[in-house]
Amino acid sequence: MSSARSANLSPIPILMYHQIEVAAPKGAAYRSLYVSPAAFARQMALLSLLGYRGLSMSALMPYLKGERSGKVVGITFDDGYLNNLTQALPILLKHRFSSTVYAVSQQLGKTNEWDREAGIAQTPLMNARQLRQWLAAGQEVGAHTRHHVRLIQADDLICVDEISSCKSELESMMNAPVRHFCYPYGEYAPAHVAQALAAGFESVTTTQRSRCQLGEDLMQLPRVPVFRSTTLPVLWLKLATAYEDRRRV
Repeated sequence: MSSARSANLSPIPILMYHQIEVAAPKGAAYRSLYVSPAAFARQMALLSLLGYRGLSMSALMPYLKGERSGKVVGITFDDGYLNNLTQALPILLKHRFSSTVYAVSQQLGKTNEWDREAGIAQTPLMNARQLRQWLAAGQEVGAHTRHHVRLIQADDLICVDEISSCKSELESMMNAPVRHFCYPYGEYAPAHVAQALAAGFESVTTTQRSRCQLGEDLMQLPRVPVFRSTTLPVLWLKLATAYEDRRRV
């Protein structure tokens, strides 16, 4: 079983965000993954100014497949934080952008409990009703396993369940198809690529750094991380140059 490859002639960046919120106090774990609402607003305004269309993964697929061409950028949010709905959504709607949030199906309405041992602040996640609001506003819900597990540390049966059941659980709760997946922690092995493909996902994103080049495996798409420290000039470099491509491992 083999997955399809991208056919876009020009590199396409897929932005990776987590929380759209003022950062935790200095010294807090993973502070870099917070982007303030004000910074996010400036970033989306820059995309508009530069002529980019911000798109969800489903809307991006025709561009990745080479069926359409244009100045586009994917926008993704990992984990499904409530602040994506309250802080990011109004800004996305202002610019008529769509995006994909990768939700953890058994953690809806809870917090990022998988981060607790690392000392990361607990933050509310969207519940099913809030995810449906997200969908109703023209955004997309993707899958991020049932419990945000480290796939490479789990046996095959657990991984299959975490990947495929996350899809079916979210589809049932959203009453909408869930077509896209994201590997938790960016950690995965070839078996997990095959499992995501078998589950019926059309794309899977990673934490590999790069814009999407011609011939990318749609089950292993790289992304462009946006950090708390990402300035507007650096964001432009990430979008328009090989700045991120050179960071590919």
